[in-house]
Amino acid sequence: MAKQRLTWVDITKGFLMILVVIGHFSGPMPTEFPLVKYIYWFHMPAFFLLSGLFFKPITDNQQLKPAIQKRFMQLLVPYIFFLLLLTSIKYGMAIGEGTFTAAFLRQDLIELAVGGRFLRGEHGVFWFVTVMFATYLLFLWITRFKRSIQLMMLAGCYILAQLEGTFAMSLASEPDTASMQIPMLWNLDVALLAVVYYAIGYYLKSFWMNIPKYAIAAAAAVALVAVSADRAGWIDYHLSMKFLRYDHFLLDLVIPLAFTLLVVGFFQLLTAKATFPWLVKIEEHSISIMYLHIFIGFLVEDFLPFNLFTYTALGLLVPIMLSIAIPKTIPLGEILLGRFKPKTRMQLH
Repeated sequence: MAKQRLTWVDITKGFLMILVVIGHFSGPMPTEFPLVKYIYWFHMPAFFLLSGLFFKPITDNQQLKPAIQKRFMQLLVPYIFFLLLLTSIKYGMAIGEGTFTAAFLRQDLIELAVGGRFLRGEHGVFWFVTVMFATYLLFLWITRFKRSIQLMMLAGCYILAQLEGTFAMSLASEPDTASMQIPMLWNLDVALLAVVYYAIGYYLKSFWMNIPKYAIAAAAAVALVAVSADRAGWIDYHLSMKFLRYDHFLLDLVIPLAFTLLVVGFFQLLTAKATFPWLVKIEEHSISIMYLHIFIGFLVEDFLPFNLFTYTALGLLVPIMLSIAIPKTIPLGEILLGRFKPKTRMQLH
């Protein structure tokens, strides 16, 4: 059973990673490409929810440090590696083009240090990893209280996130510009919303592991109504976690959860009848895909027919090839890709 569960989770994450690549075809915000808007409705919340499925609370203080160290190695070591890699290439190109100046370097270093929503272009996805790490730490702390207190703390996080999102969107007409009026290191404030999705995955693990067919049907109905209402102009719903665009107190739960439930349930049914090794392969190399697909797009857009298909295909295939090559050519390459496995006490003895 554990193997089957792992399979559908891997396949679902592989599919979501494809959506991440497609979602950046028109840039980091929904624009003229209508599918992007609906992708943003759920794909980031889905990642946090699925991560919550495998969260393990820690009550023993002696286990706290190793657990945090493990997540640091899995999340922030690849963050640092790819940040340095892409920045080095970027600076090399700037020197070659004659645009590398002191002002350019100063501004870029400030943005790299602050991270989060202040990172754009080839670094546009880096916010997710720092928020995931912050979400893990926040939920680790929350789960050290009794359950009733946990729920009240999560409700408080959600309310604070909604208040911040409403305030941020009042500062400018464009979400990316508006959110930057609220300076925050590494987008840590986004963890206020992310932890709620994360907690829903954790608390309802038994439900998510085997979603009933009636729940899938209900989720499909909600998703259909939401898309139809949006297409008809009855609602104009958006969700951009990176830029603090939380549009509706209730819909920010209903719509992401309905779409996530539909996608997860669909792949649970599908994996009972067929295997999708190519989706598993995408999930296996998702770290490289996440960090490199935008940069790959920048490199090839002037040399190849640039459309959704070529952008997606190259944004998946090239990072996968590099992900295979890195452990074979760079010392500690597996760790640089987040494949850190701490030694057990038995191994230490």
